[in-house]
Amino acid sequence: MYKKLLASVREYKKPSLEAPFYVSLEVVMECIIPFIVARLVNEIRAGCELSELLKLGGLLIIMAFLSLLFGIIAGNACSTASCGFAKNLRSDIFRAVQKFSFENIDKFSTASLVTRLTTDVSDVQQAYMMIVRTAIRGPLMLIFSFVMALIMGGRIAFVFLFTAPFLGIGLFSIASWAMPTFRKLFVKYDLLNEGIQENIHGIRVVKAFNREEFEKKKFARDAENLCADFTRVEKILALNNPIMQFCLYVVMIFVLYYGTYKVITTRGLDLNIGQISSLITYGMQILGSLMRLSMVFVMITLARESAVRIVEVLDEKPALESPVNGINEISNGDIEFENVSFKYNSTKSSYSLHKINLKISSGSTIGIIGGTGSSKSTLIQLIPRLYDPSEGVVKVGGHDVRDYDLEALRNNVAVVLQKNELFSGSIRDNLLWGDKDADDEKIAEACRIACADEFISRLPNGYDTHIEQNGTNLSGGQKQRLCIARALLKRPKILILDDSTSAVDTHTDAKIRAGLRKFMPEVTKIIIAQRILSVQDADKIILMEGGEIKAVGTHEELLKSNEIYGEIYMSQHREL
Repeated sequence: MYKKLLASVREYKKPSLEAPFYVSLEVVMECIIPFIVARLVNEIRAGCELSELLKLGGLLIIMAFLSLLFGIIAGNACSTASCGFAKNLRSDIFRAVQKFSFENIDKFSTASLVTRLTTDVSDVQQAYMMIVRTAIRGPLMLIFSFVMALIMGGRIAFVFLFTAPFLGIGLFSIASWAMPTFRKLFVKYDLLNEGIQENIHGIRVVKAFNREEFEKKKFARDAENLCADFTRVEKILALNNPIMQFCLYVVMIFVLYYGTYKVITTRGLDLNIGQISSLITYGMQILGSLMRLSMVFVMITLARESAVRIVEVLDEKPALESPVNGINEISNGDIEFENVSFKYNSTKSSYSLHKINLKISSGSTIGIIGGTGSSKSTLIQLIPRLYDPSEGVVKVGGHDVRDYDLEALRNNVAVVLQKNELFSGSIRDNLLWGDKDADDEKIAEACRIACADEFISRLPNGYDTHIEQNGTNLSGGQKQRLCIARALLKRPKILILDDSTSAVDTHTDAKIRAGLRKFMPEVTKIIIAQRILSVQDADKIILMEGGEIKAVGTHEELLKSNEIYGEIYMSQHREL
């Protein structure tokens, strides 16, 4: 896990190494200062000359200045290293997510991925910053201060070591107690973020049904539960400080009592005032470094669970990958399903698609209808390899889709998914997703075929009109037409419209289909629809039910031969 995380340090290795180097110099300076102070106290007690005092005082100022300088340099290097590490780590997680297939994305919720990219990375960044600086400073200060205390006070310095086992047992017990609660906290954190995301995304529905108070109470309840769990774990971690303070005061009392006793009984021969003052300072430094190490310990305890969650994303292998030396050219839009079955979860026994056998000729128009849950969308998602079949083979242009380079395949299979996604930016920016090099003429042509030019021409800024996130300032029909135009700009061999004209009127729907027939006759067109009107002029219509193909034929053939199709047509015809 740590090796995987450290791979994100990359170009920030230099400041990551500079920080502990300058911290080491800072610690050396701080450990020398009490030694000089002890000498200064003894010189004053012995009645030294003013020149000697000025010499020692000047040396103290230089040491203090160097300590400050090294501390500033170490702080800057540490900040650069930790912030750079966090930047790279976020980029690595985001790149990993971009490689995920639908199957991988199904495994992680959106809210969970957002939490890992934000809160979890911040926790790991804080831990890394403390490791680079404080975790280096603590042990060095501990070692150097103990050595200096041993030089100055002899055996009395060993009292500082007696606290280590007590502290170790205490810290280990706290961590063992807190870790299970941390794991539960992150799960609840994901659920809370998921609720927030869902509420904000559906805020119009919330307001339309006057459910604001219900949602506020629901959020308050979840937040209260999270707060209670955080309070519980913080109480556990708060025990760390009293344990450290107890050790600090016990050691200080012993040093003062025993040191004073030795000074009085030996008249300063075994131990003098200067040595006691330096021992107290070194004791404070030793126990202060232990305090800092305990803080690092707490932070690492918290960050470890975040690190585990981050590495889960980084270690996730994309379910779909391009084959080595995959085929880059697709000769035509022929599609063939050979005994294809599919299920979303390999552990389940039931299949979403069962024994699908189907041939679609290049350039033909195919309509697919069926009730909700009949797996129409699942069927077409196997063509651009958004999922792989559990059994059987899907072919495009005479080759198994698994033999194609993924980028080449998806560049030649344009899918307008059931859920229309537009991104914040101009209309032009969104259309250029289809072809980043498309000029104004190509953009206008695609919009004309998709009947999007009708409303774009009425907008004050035309193609430069700003689209809000998720296209909230556009109607459902306008979003659908823009998504179709975006797909047309790819100039694909296969065009799939997954219920992509459901929000437009029947007249506009007919114009879009007519435009596709006229301007893209060589493209294989698959249209999934709820309305028979949207597919009745197709070369073939596929009727699906329960993940199986129940009938295939033209509109007229199905009216005569299939009772279900006839019932659907009559019910929709009566409505019209």
